[in-house]
Amino acid sequence: MSESKRPRRPSAGGYARGDETRRKIIEAAIGLFGQHGFEGASTREIAAKAGVNAPALQYYFENKEGLYRACAEWIADESWQTMEPAVLHARKVLAGEADGQASDEALVEAFIGIQMAVANRTFIKHHEPDARLFFAREQSGSEPEIGSRVLRERVREPLNQINLELLGRMTGCRADDPRTGVRLLSLYGQFLLFHIARRSALSLLQWDDIDPERAGFIKETVRDQTRLLLAHWMRERDAKKTA
Repeated sequence: MSESKRPRRPSAGGYARGDETRRKIIEAAIGLFGQHGFEGASTREIAAKAGVNAPALQYYFENKEGLYRACAEWIADESWQTMEPAVLHARKVLAGEADGQASDEALVEAFIGIQMAVANRTFIKHHEPDARLFFAREQSGSEPEIGSRVLRERVREPLNQINLELLGRMTGCRADDPRTGVRLLSLYGQFLLFHIARRSALSLLQWDDIDPERAGFIKETVRDQTRLLLAHWMRERDAKKTA
């Protein structure tokens, strides 16, 4: 059950209509919170963009903060749905590695599988509103903490935990070693720049947008670079074992 207030449904016939109204409000709010920030986006403007009257926001979300929390929950749920299969596979690989059955290649593929799932979420435009600006403002620390807490608990911490464990097994460093954390950030930073600093990236590459073909090119490049770095760190690990 989500933390945010669920819509009231007085009758069975109102179920689908209530969900659709709630979805429209959230989609409008994600866009406007991203453009103007929590303080700058008015509930009246959000209601107008969603095509509902202003009291509907209070009916479904109680207040503006409740709506912001619902936006973060919606983004977290959509994001995790994309990434969960790769995470579940990685957990199986780690379980096999603990029993001495998983190869380095299996660990590498599990790590890259998660990385590419995150990349797909970054580059591929689904039906939902573009959440890049919402993310960028949330990351700046200027928006309500509730949004960061939702995204951290539901997406970032589970992803970090599994990635750090995979990377630790491959490099021979503890998962909680600062070196492992820096390495993880460097590997993901290869494509997160295209998400957070999209305008600068497009300007440097002289692209007008990142279409599916260009997204594929970026992912292929990042995948190759990740393999090279992981192979180098595994060689370092093996050299220490034989030293």
